[in-house]
Formats: sequence, structure tokens, C-alpha cells
Amino acid sequence: RKMSGPSCRSSAAEAAAKVTSIFIYPIKSCRGISVSQAAITSTVPTSIVCEYTGFRWDRQWLIVNSNGRGYTQRVQPKLALIQVELPNEAFSEGWLPTKSSFLVIRAPGMTELKIPLSRPCEISDGVSVWEWSGSALDEGPEASNWFSSYLGKPSRLVRFNEGKENRPVDPNYAHGYNVMFSDMYPFLLLSQGSLNALNKLLKEPVSVNRFRPNIFVDGCEPFSEDLWKEMKINKLTFRGVKLCSRCKVPNINQETAIASAEPTQTLKKFRTDKVLHLAKNPQGLVYFGQNLVCIESSTEGKGKIIKVGDPVYVLEAIPSPAEAAV
Repeated sequence: RKMSGPSCRSSAAEAAAKVTSIFIYPIKSCRGISVSQAAITSTVPTSIVCEYTGFRWDRQWLIVNSNGRGYTQRVQPKLALIQVELPNEAFSEGWLPTKSSFLVIRAPGMTELKIPLSRPCEISDGVSVWEWSGSALDEGPEASNWFSSYLGKPSRLVRFNEGKENRPVDPNYAHGYNVMFSDMYPFLLLSQGSLNALNKLLKEPVSVNRFRPNIFVDGCEPFSEDLWKEMKINKLTFRGVKLCSRCKVPNINQETAIASAEPTQTLKKFRTDKVLHLAKNPQGLVYFGQNLVCIESSTEGKGKIIKVGDPVYVLEAIPSPAEAAV
């Protein structure tokens, strides 16, 4: 469905797309989990703090080096091979961990590591990721030894300290919002149509896991999500705040941890700021997907959840990608 202008409103019968997959990445830069539903939250339900910082459990943990600096696949592609697992019930709304609830971590050549979901007591100061630094909760020596062994250098696993720390997003795009250890914004949306359009140009098609979205939708034209400024999924309203500029992580095969020139080389031919006329001073950045914040919920208490199969209603759109924020 074509949108005619920035104030364009769609009726309940005119869904623009449908949610086909939801992904959560508990440990930053490690493998994601495909889930049938996800709750919008910033903290565990026992906390008095409640801000829409993303899906529950998403990028709540971070692997850091001896200086407390966070690792990503950009410098440690082996992180792509680390699999994580949470209890199935962890994605049910309002679920609380018990003493027998664990984050389970596996990697090639390594024994299984279990991290209790109960709150760790130790505090690590001087933790940093990108522009942010602060304190985090340290998961202890067993986790440190496991990650140090796997990466071959001193490492620790830390958990975002929601009760004490805030990590604001760029106020130029979304003032007053926070994230945990996500790169920039609470949510990333991508469409199947956009991925299909890219794969038609590639000699070897790539999986959606190269792009690490949270919300994957289908039923719309390629790159329709570039235009979506406000959308409703279930009882939640999301705002598209900035097209997602891509780093070199999409070039890392998530099954082998081996990097190549694709798909970035192909994306540069038709998805740069210059080609899309996105910026007055183009930097040659590649854009693929839309960053979102959750701006409101029409429900109190329970109900802050989206599910696979939910329709996506576009409430506001822009006429062309050239008007998108970057």
C-alpha cells in the first residue's frame, strides 16, 4: 500500500505488513533467539523503573575485555558462534526467574556455561560500550574463565545494571529514551521484501541473521520500512527515528564467523546516503532497516507485548526515503 504523505492514516483493516519473526539477543553480538512473542520492558517486573528500552532480555549482557570495554563481532567475529538459551517461559509476560532459572551459553569446543538469572551481587565499574561508560553487574569468575578461554584473552561477562544506570539514545533523534547494551536504539525493524530485493542481487543469498533485527515483517514492498514514521503493533505504538546505518557485521557469516566483502559491496550500489539522497554531506554510509522507539502503550500493566502474526498498522509515513532521518 502506497502512503501519500506524512499525515497519512490507515484504518484497522489496512495492515501494511505482518510480524513474521521476533529476535532477541541476550548477549550483545552473540547469536539471537527467535521467539514467538516478546514483552516490551526495560527491567525485570520487580523494579520500580519502567522505561521502554527494548524487548525484555535484549542486549542485557555484554562481554568486556580487561579494560571493561565491550566486545562486538567487529573485532571478535567468533562471538557469532556463541549460542544462548533462556527458559521458554522467560518470554511470557510477567514471568519471574527462580533459583533454577539460567541463561545457558554454548560455543564450539567449550563446555556448557550456566548463568543464574537471579541478580549477581558484584559490581564492575568502568564498563564501556561505544560512547557510554558506567557500572555493571559482574557475572563472576566462572563466566570470566569461560569467555577468557574461548576468546583467548582476559574477558568478563557483565549484566546491565538497570536499577542504577541509564544509557540514553542520541537526543537528536529520540529525546528521553534509553537502551541497555544495544548499539544505538531499542528496536530495529526490517522487512522480508528488503532482504529479498538484496538477495536478488547477490551471488550467494544471505540470511536475515546478518542484520540482527528485532522485528522482521513481511507483506510490504521492499524498503517500505524506510518511510514508516509511526506504526502500531498490537497495543504498542512505535516511532521510526532513524534509518539504520550498517557496519561490517553483516559481512560476517553467522554460521562460520568468516567475513567477506558481501553484502556491503552490493548494498553500496543502491543503499548509500548518496544514492538515496539522504544527507547534504554524504559519507558513503549504507542504510538497511529502521531504528525504532516505543512511544506509548494503550494498555496498563500487562499487554505490553507483540507476537508473531501481529499486523503492522502504519499511522504516519513520509513520501520518500530522502526525507528520512539518518
